[in-house]
Amino acid sequence: MTFIEHDGTRHKVEIEADKSLMQHAADNMVPGIDADCGGECACGTCHVIVDEAWYAKTGKINSSEQQMLEMTPEGAPTSRLACQIEITDALDGLVVRLPEFQM
Repeated sequence: MTFIEHDGTRHKVEIEADKSLMQHAADNMVPGIDADCGGECACGTCHVIVDEAWYAKTGKINSSEQQMLEMTPEGAPTSRLACQIEITDALDGLVVRLPEFQM
């Protein structure tokens, strides 16, 4: 999968099933994913903007995630919290962009 920083810097990461997108970013030291709450969907600091082609494959947004995303100043129609996206083989090739700032 590929994380693209706000400045265009790309970070390619090999997927591992049964880990969240946030865990992949943290394990690979991808800058721009703060993950202050450790993946509890309580802070919004792992905000990503999913490439449109992949958005439907990332699963449904629950009410807690939606509330966090509503507070994100750089929200987009395909915004998600990386802690809420569980990686499966179906997401091999996933592309996400990182906002300039996290909450």
